[in-house]
Amino acid sequence: MGYRKRLRVVLGILKDKGSLIKTTLSTKRHKSSIRRVILRSTTHGSTSPPSDYRIAAVISLGHGSCATACGCIQALMDRLRGTGDAFVALKCLYTIHSIIGRGSFLLKDQLSVYPCFGGRNFLNLSMFRDASDSETLEISTWVRWYAGILEQNLMVSRILGYHLYPSRAKSDGNKKDNILALSNSDLLKEIDVLVDFADQVGNAPDSLYLQRKSLVYEVVRLVSEDYRLIQREISVRVAELGVRMMNLSWSECTQFLNSLNRLEDCKERISSLLVNRNRNDDLWDLIKETKAKLMLMMKEKKDGKMLVITMGDESSKLTWY
Repeated sequence: MGYRKRLRVVLGILKDKGSLIKTTLSTKRHKSSIRRVILRSTTHGSTSPPSDYRIAAVISLGHGSCATACGCIQALMDRLRGTGDAFVALKCLYTIHSIIGRGSFLLKDQLSVYPCFGGRNFLNLSMFRDASDSETLEISTWVRWYAGILEQNLMVSRILGYHLYPSRAKSDGNKKDNILALSNSDLLKEIDVLVDFADQVGNAPDSLYLQRKSLVYEVVRLVSEDYRLIQREISVRVAELGVRMMNLSWSECTQFLNSLNRLEDCKERISSLLVNRNRNDDLWDLIKETKAKLMLMMKEKKDGKMLVITMGDESSKLTWY
């Protein structure tokens, strides 16, 4: 480790200690105790992910009042927005992801409405850049990518009307009934946002070798779990639209085909990141089969329309003469 890097690590550790002392001296005890939990889960100086114990401490803040849950998300966002350290930012995002996956409804609800209504780029890290050294520059690309993943995750939840990690009480049967009740346009809208998520997964940084670092490895592992759930959501919707295919309008067919093409374009890029994890050959077979049927149907519709136009022209000629 070079001198400058050692100095940066030491300064980061001292900064954390100073922040912890500040919270101890604060007269706002409740708020300060929340901030201490967040600080301890997103420390400087280590390239390892937060321990399970630290993540559990953050998640436990969602088992109290709404005010506590709100304070937790506010403190976490303040930590994320206030840091210029790539590893601290990545730990903050990892903690947010853990809340999405394992947090209580209160925490997820506060996260989904932050700062006003969530949505695209609400984490506002698209320009994040830690230029301390070449390594932090590379980690910065992972920060920007990971922020995009989490933003897409929350967008998916908003459009679908439920979180990707629902409680076990909500059965797959209820989900299927809800999908059957959706209109074609709503199904296409949901597929679009699900494909947007897959596309973001495929936009991972080129520095895949950094998965050797435990923090980056754990980030990719969590994203892989999300992608597995996304595949399942895509599969049931593609299958349902496949059943309804004959009733789709031309514009709906075009939108459906575009989504299938976009998803296929993601396949190789995602495979490079996840290697053999979550291959789901059944999904890709379904996509290939559905796309072939859709293209054939669209061709037949187009040929049928041309035939009607041609016959109409011939009829006009006969009437003219």
